Amino acid sequence: MSTNAIGLNTASAERLAKGLNDLLANYQLFYMNARGFHWNIKGANFFELHVKFEELYTDLLTKIDEVAERIQTLGHEPIHSYSEYIKLASIEEKTKVRDGRVAIGHILEDFQALIGKQRSLLALASEAEDEGTAALMSDYIREQEKAVWMYRSYLGE
Repeated sequence: MSTNAIGLNTASAERLAKGLNDLLANYQLFYMNARGFHWNIKGANFFELHVKFEELYTDLLTKIDEVAERIQTLGHEPIHSYSEYIKLASIEEKTKVRDGRVAIGHILEDFQALIGKQRSLLALASEAEDEGTAALMSDYIREQEKAVWMYRSYLGE
């Protein structure tokens, strides 16, 4: 059995890197959506949501960097062009969103997509005995499940 520089099976590391690149593409689209919500939000809750969306995109930017660096750690290259992100991502661009409730609905949809992908990666990482990727995915899932609860509570759901 062939292993990479951190002792993981090379085939498993390749599958994980592929899944992480998919996750990276989705994070990039979610990030751009959140930036757009931050810039374009209007209405009575502007001040509150403007700050909340900035917190969201700042957190997403950190996660984008962590995912890309994890791909490098596994011995692979993170994708790094928007044409690749758009082709790979299941999260779609959301444009011209000005209503806060609509933006939060999109955020909840995007979190649902990310959490599903991260659960699949968590299972794959556990199977590959890749504690680094598993821990990262576990942390993201925990944080995002709480965020889903909070955004849903804001909507009164």
